[in-house]
Amino acid sequence: MKKKEKSKISQLAKPQEKGESLLQVEDLSIDLKTTTGKISLTDRVSLSLMSGEKFGLVGESGSGKTITAHALMGFLPSPGGRLGNGSVFFQGRNIFDASPKELNDLRGNQIALICQEPGSSMNPILTIRRQLEEVFRNHPSHQEDPEKRIYSLLEEVGFSEPERVLNSYPYQLSGGMIQRVVIVMALLLKPSLLIADEPTTALDVTIQAQIMELLDKLCQEEGTTLILITHNLGLIAQYTQRLAVMYSGRIVETGKVSDFLSNTLHPYSRALLKSFPDLRYKKELYPIRGQVPSPSEYEDGCRFRQRCDYAMEKCSSMPILKTYGSQGSACFWNDLPLKEEKKKFPKGERVQ
Repeated sequence: MKKKEKSKISQLAKPQEKGESLLQVEDLSIDLKTTTGKISLTDRVSLSLMSGEKFGLVGESGSGKTITAHALMGFLPSPGGRLGNGSVFFQGRNIFDASPKELNDLRGNQIALICQEPGSSMNPILTIRRQLEEVFRNHPSHQEDPEKRIYSLLEEVGFSEPERVLNSYPYQLSGGMIQRVVIVMALLLKPSLLIADEPTTALDVTIQAQIMELLDKLCQEEGTTLILITHNLGLIAQYTQRLAVMYSGRIVETGKVSDFLSNTLHPYSRALLKSFPDLRYKKELYPIRGQVPSPSEYEDGCRFRQRCDYAMEKCSSMPILKTYGSQGSACFWNDLPLKEEKKKFPKGERVQ
């Protein structure tokens, strides 16, 4: 029995060659059970990542990006969260079939998460040193010298006095400093997959660039796969190769970043680009009217139609994600004849 369990763990932790399939998310639906019934948080999310790839996940707050990221590590909302449908395959094994011990061996070691709220990731009564060293205690098989690795990463994220930081408690550090400590914690064991959920939100512009360069360097030198979750389309353009756009728990557009920036297919993607400031062109900003609905307010059909400038009667039924060349889009406009599409959904409005 023990030998069988050990083989499962080693299967989860096997090294990946750059260019091999690392992550397969298939029709992932996460539900929340409440006193009034079931609420769908994500709906049939599908992603595919290769080893060493840099992937962006974008969308407004409330689109389901963080919930999806947590599910990739086997975390579901508590209380009441459950897997409604689908699967998450990491290195060929379904995360949701893994035992608690297998998941503990996987988290932090093979898959690491940089949380959106760094303050909630730290224990207020333990020093930074104690909490960073605990990562190695939980994964004793890691061969690298813990102290050397900790000091090296602290310096790389911009701490000129690592010793002072290590002897501090979280409450003695600023929000930006805590954010950098959390990033160090995620990088300590050189994970195969790094999920960075708004990793630069609490940092000033100079440190933002430094952190992103560090993550980019990690991907290139160590073959780490990166999922970058952010509202900042500038970071997506500079540091990722492919992306998925989420809205109200669904993926509405996918493709190469270069194609997305030059030829968006979904009205929501277009609205995001038009609302993003670009000082080079001093273009006028167009805010998206309305707000992202809460999961309890989701309607049948396209969930963006109440805010969409191109909504039509057909949008009351749900469009599926289809492939158009190298891109994917879940919008009925993409199936219209080219002549009619140019008239109603003009290509000339693309943001350059």
